[in-house]
Amino acid sequence: MGSERQPTEVTVDGRRLIVTRLSKVLYPDTGFTKGEVIDYYVQVAEHLLPHVIDRPVTRIRYPHGTGDKSFYEKNAPKGTPDWVRTENLPTPGSTKDRAFTDFVMVDSVASLAWLGNLAALELHVPQWKVERRREPRHPDRLVIDLDPGEGADIGDCVEVAIILRDRLAEDGLTAYPKSSGKKGVHLACPIAAEQTDKEVSAYARAVAYELSAEHPDLITGNMRKVHRTGRVLIDWSQNNAAKTTVAPYSLRNRGAPTISTPLTWDEMVPDLDGGFAPDAVLERLERDGDLWKPLLDPGPRVPDV
Repeated sequence: MGSERQPTEVTVDGRRLIVTRLSKVLYPDTGFTKGEVIDYYVQVAEHLLPHVIDRPVTRIRYPHGTGDKSFYEKNAPKGTPDWVRTENLPTPGSTKDRAFTDFVMVDSVASLAWLGNLAALELHVPQWKVERRREPRHPDRLVIDLDPGEGADIGDCVEVAIILRDRLAEDGLTAYPKSSGKKGVHLACPIAAEQTDKEVSAYARAVAYELSAEHPDLITGNMRKVHRTGRVLIDWSQNNAAKTTVAPYSLRNRGAPTISTPLTWDEMVPDLDGGFAPDAVLERLERDGDLWKPLLDPGPRVPDV
């Protein structure tokens, strides 16, 4: 394919793509390369794309690998191919939505490969899809990040996940778990895209504080670090329109490549190891399909609080 440092033209899903330095190591613990990152994203695209299509994607890029500096990127970078879809949208959280950004929309195998070539290892999305520009964002899923504080671990997250699953079920919500790809667990429920992010966040916050009152030694809904030691934070704030959560099947920024992986409830055990490698995730998909596929269909409204 020519010199390692020379750009190489390839065709992905009918699109012309320039790739560079495919043997560059991006995961220092295992020698996992940029070429392998691109290959993983191409192979997983069938299952990843439905979870990010029509959602502006925030990327975390690691140009020199996970052992070096990274940066967040929301806007379409200079040199974005004209076939990559972008949407000029109000930036969530800006004053009265006055700031606009050309967000990247990932809707094809080629766009995933393009991001892999940019060393955009992590893909994060909001809980809402693009509708009309100035309408309030209406989330179509409720998301909870279970984050263990100092002295707590992923086994505690599993215990809290089961408690939370059962509590959400009382309100008619069905929760689906996934590993964060790091130290925590995420739960998501499909909901009707009829309520604002403020309404969904208020419900999630109410449940978090209710459970923290019932299990004060295990759970907190308070973001302050002083309240998190030895407990699991039920991070309800992920439902704010300005927040994003790592997408299912996205790579994470560890020394070795791990994936944020959908799980079955039978897999939610105290000694859960959520650090699935790319090959293991592809094997799981071949065997079990996408365990988060139910999230692609609408669910019920969340209760008013």
